[in-house]
Amino acid sequence: MADLTGKIVLITAAAQGIGQASALAFARAGAKVIATDINAAKLAELEGTANIDTRVLNVLSDDDVNAAVAEIGHIDVLFNCAGVVHAGTVLEMSDKDLDFAWDLNVKAQIRTIKAILPQMLERRDGAIINMATVASSVKGVPNRAAYSISKAAVIGLTKSIASDYTTSNIRVNAICPGTVESPSLHERWHATGDFDAARKAFIARQPIGRIARPEEVADLAVYLAGATYTTGQIHVIDGGWTA
Repeated sequence: MADLTGKIVLITAAAQGIGQASALAFARAGAKVIATDINAAKLAELEGTANIDTRVLNVLSDDDVNAAVAEIGHIDVLFNCAGVVHAGTVLEMSDKDLDFAWDLNVKAQIRTIKAILPQMLERRDGAIINMATVASSVKGVPNRAAYSISKAAVIGLTKSIASDYTTSNIRVNAICPGTVESPSLHERWHATGDFDAARKAFIARQPIGRIARPEEVADLAVYLAGATYTTGQIHVIDGGWTA
């Protein structure tokens, strides 16, 4: 694992799932972690963990994001982990769902990047990691129109920023997971009305025979934070789904 001693890492959606696992992984790697989320109760589970400070943050608000970055100050690594998954085809997708997916999956990342990038440019050093998914421009996935549309935009965002700022030593990469165990995934399984059947169906489409653990994605995020010659890339971690 990369040694990130002394680095300051801001993570969004750090209260559970991949975000929480990443906060713990970055802390183990020696970084000082600012773990943020809108869910104060879940975020409190990280309080008291070595190298982790928690902060309630609404990434849908320009004012909240700008104020948080101003108060935190120096940030070496930004991990944009916040996101939402909507079910439905393009014919079933409502404007409301698409707008929300766009705001949380795309604009929230732009919001945090615009707040933090200037200081990185000043130092000519920084790493930005954006959460995308294979259900994007990487692979068509049934019943995920709003999600796939917005996450494809994250890949475009990642490559655009990397292209603009590579010469300033800003590394920008996207992580594209397949299916990962998380509270939100369990909620979607429960919503089908048959949790066990939904779980079996998800596992059945995994060539590796299981669903990813959040810690496996977190380890990739830590690697990318310390990778000094990787930028503008999408890093697929999907158990062979797109092989």
